[in-house]
Amino acid sequence: MYQPVEMMVRRLVSIARISDADIQTIRSLPIETRTYPNDEDIVCEGEAPNRSFLVVEGLVGTYKITSDGNRQIPSFYIPGDVPDLHSLHLSPMDTGFRALTQTTVGFIPHPAINQACVESPTIMGALWRMTLIDAAVYREWLTNIGQRLALARLAHVICELFVRLDAVGLVDGLSYNLPLTQEELADAIGTSSVHVNRVLQELRKNKLIAYRNPRLTILDWERLKSAGDFNAAYLHLLDTTVAAAG
Repeated sequence: MYQPVEMMVRRLVSIARISDADIQTIRSLPIETRTYPNDEDIVCEGEAPNRSFLVVEGLVGTYKITSDGNRQIPSFYIPGDVPDLHSLHLSPMDTGFRALTQTTVGFIPHPAINQACVESPTIMGALWRMTLIDAAVYREWLTNIGQRLALARLAHVICELFVRLDAVGLVDGLSYNLPLTQEELADAIGTSSVHVNRVLQELRKNKLIAYRNPRLTILDWERLKSAGDFNAAYLHLLDTTVAAAG
């Protein structure tokens, strides 16, 4: 079994050029793991954490809830992501982070992250790049919800998750786990769970995907990308050939 921080190494080397010495520094970071059940908060809006968390296993969503109880999920986080890295400088938290499946995270104290950045400008640059990519994902999701139809929105999210999971070695060919409820997918793409069901049926009917929760298989990568108006450039991966075999 790999060490929890190894997922952070996989993520960083997919987006930044870091040395072997920097990798060893990252691997030496102190980390305390904890497993959360499905639908439990990891960090709540309004908290002022003194540590950031790394997703080790599972799936995390950041979320906002309106005064009338509606929820919006503006991003998913997969193993290797550090969703609240910005808590190093922004406090209190202006959003919450919730486990969308049974999820294991690793907490890394802020002083340890800061010390690693002092010792290595390259690590500091890689972590800064990670937060900038998070912002790029937010912009893409805003465009997705505001300007695309429901089928394109969901196809786009499916494509994005595939490419991100592929980058950290968590796909099997064109298949990956998507253990989400239709309500959670609806909150992510700004529609109803009933409409998500219709869209999933249409994606299946058009032979773009096969999906038996939790396993999703992309049947036609090029057509799915086209349906979702998907271009992976905003993910800023070093390997731009990810998923080319599809």
